[in-house]
Amino acid sequence: MLSHLRFPVGSSLGRRYPEPEHPYRNAFQRDRDRIVHSRAFRRLEHKTQVFAPTLSDHFRNRLTHTIEVSQISRTIAGVLGLNEDLTEALALVHDVGHPPFAHAGEAALDQMMQQFGERFDHNIQSLRAVDSIEHRYPRFPGLNLTFEVREGVVKHSRDFEPGESPFLDQYLPGLRPVLEAQLIDLADEVAYNTADLDDAFEAELLRPEQVAAEVPAYAEILDTVETQFPGATDRERFQESIRQLVDDLVSGLIEGTVSAARAAGVQGADGVRRHAVRLATFSGETRETSLQLKRFLHAHVYSSGKLGEDRRASMEHLIQMFRYLMENPEKAGLDAAQTPRHRAVCDYIAGMTDRYFLQVYGKLFA
Repeated sequence: MLSHLRFPVGSSLGRRYPEPEHPYRNAFQRDRDRIVHSRAFRRLEHKTQVFAPTLSDHFRNRLTHTIEVSQISRTIAGVLGLNEDLTEALALVHDVGHPPFAHAGEAALDQMMQQFGERFDHNIQSLRAVDSIEHRYPRFPGLNLTFEVREGVVKHSRDFEPGESPFLDQYLPGLRPVLEAQLIDLADEVAYNTADLDDAFEAELLRPEQVAAEVPAYAEILDTVETQFPGATDRERFQESIRQLVDDLVSGLIEGTVSAARAAGVQGADGVRRHAVRLATFSGETRETSLQLKRFLHAHVYSSGKLGEDRRASMEHLIQMFRYLMENPEKAGLDAAQTPRHRAVCDYIAGMTDRYFLQVYGKLFA
């Protein structure tokens, strides 16, 4: 459908440290493989998505969520005729900078970094992870990913202007990212909206009828499922309704993006970059459904009593550890002379899994 907007691998701006081409893998395929083999990627298995694993073995974690985003975004890229290798690499890397304890961990680190005139942003932390924190290769620091993947890490969910951040000025400020990168944020939205409903049902925080009362598109799906499968269990009908909801949201994203691109009349990947607004978008009806799902989840799931308790406790523990390591960096094997120290402490904590954080916390504060 939009193959004329596909980003060609031959147009890549390349790697920071030049390398010879591989005989049978293109540059974006190599990026994907480097991401999969990185420690930061493997650690996602033990980082909370929304629900702590202590409640159930069936909840998503940050890794399974990433796999779902990759599956959705690759499907969309394939239908649209975009670069699936680039899309897959971007989907797999998009969350590697997330700290332990989901958004509670991000909020706590941001709170602490503001005391030093900085902010914590998981997208920028993802770039730090692949650019400098990972140490796998003797010839260069980091993973030495292509420019387009590194740009997509910091741009997939927002645009920025020249001068907004000296750190980001090398990533074409003022321009949109390529269309493959634009897809990631919306594929992420599809994945977490539907998966969080599924996990909340598992946690007995909602009933399908509650969702239907606030999301008309889901009400239609649920009515159809109940008519088609009267003998199925409640769980089976709910799973079928979630499957159809994912299908509707993905279809709406494909249709909305095609319509926006055709209306814009842009030509080529460079035209995508220079267009005034992003072209990846939901169709109007699907956009409203996604917003309704977000409102429902915030009202009935994310703000629930159990999740609120976990969030407060996680933030308190993380802030306590941050302050302690600022005074005692050697307790974590950090170089006391390293500057700035708050950045070293932030990188150390952000890279932790939930369970490793609890191990260290137990040793430090037993």
